[in-house]
Order: sequence, then structure tokens, then C-alpha cells
Amino acid sequence: MNPGAIQLKTPLGEEVLDLRAGDRVELSGTIYTARDEAHLRKKEAGIPFDPEGAVIFHCGPVVAGGRIIAAGPTTSARMNPLCEFLLDAGVSAFIGKGGMSDEVSSLMKGRAVYLAYTGGCAALAASKMKLKGVYYEDLGMAEAIWEIEVDRLPLTVAMDAQGGNLYSGVIAGAKKAFGSGFPTD
Repeated sequence: MNPGAIQLKTPLGEEVLDLRAGDRVELSGTIYTARDEAHLRKKEAGIPFDPEGAVIFHCGPVVAGGRIIAAGPTTSARMNPLCEFLLDAGVSAFIGKGGMSDEVSSLMKGRAVYLAYTGGCAALAASKMKLKGVYYEDLGMAEAIWEIEVDRLPLTVAMDAQGGNLYSGVIAGAKKAFGSGFPTD
């Protein structure tokens, strides 16, 4: 157990509204992986799990022998145009790396959070996971939706339901330090 971490259990509810950017959390319960192709399929065919209070992990895990070998986050910004319908359906959190757009931050206000997981720690994440099932397996291992039971997965609230955003501060600091030499896209 991580001292000082807020314990969360899926499905999530109103407690996400009390989280603030910078809070450390440990997440337990069922989560679902989903990347670009899975998001597109869900948008076309419908969400194959109950989205109310659900947590979606932007991840293409390595699965072998009925277990998860590695589960590192993928860059969440790729999913920016594909998350509004998920929020409208009741998804309460996204997990990934790198954050999401200001538009997504606005869409999350009053209803959802973005939880950051450190890239490069895929084996640690897998050690906290148990495979429960799979949807859209025809999309391939990386793009399928994997239903996973997590036990105290350590995360940081990077974007909260009030508009707080850890990435905004980092970008502002970098622009100040590097001036016009800092890329804006």
C-alpha cells in the first residue's frame, strides 16, 4: 500500500469530483484497455461493457498464456477526438501518458479525470493485473479491449474534473525557460 494514496475502486462514482491534479491514487477493480481502433469500433458498434463509472486505460498490453506480461500506457493525445462519446456514456476516468487536449479537459469538467501512469513501467503495471476477458479480439492484441482486474495500481491525477491540469504547468514552465524555441504542438 502507498501511504497517503487515495484508494479508488471501480466502478467510480462522485468521488472522482473530489480528486485534484497532483493527488496520488491506487486504483482497484475492473478497467478496460482501449486504443485508437477499439475506440473507433466502440463508436460504431457500441460499447461492449457497462461504461457507467468505467475506467479506460490507453494501453496495448502484451498478453500470453492467459495473463498480462506487460501493460505500459500509450500516448493518450491520439484518442482526443475519440473520447467525447465515452464521457457522454458515463466513463469516469482515462489512464495513459502525456495527457489530453484542453478540449478533452473541458469535456471532463464535472464528470471525469485523467490518471497518469509512468511510461516504461509496463512490468510493474502487469504485476498489479489479472486478465478477466477480451472484446474485439479480431483487432489484434494491441488494439483489442482487454478487461482487467487491477489491485492497487499506482496512478497520479494529472487532469481533474475542475480543470486542474499538471501538464499545463509543465508546458508553461518550459515555454518560460525556453521562450520561442519551445514547440507549441
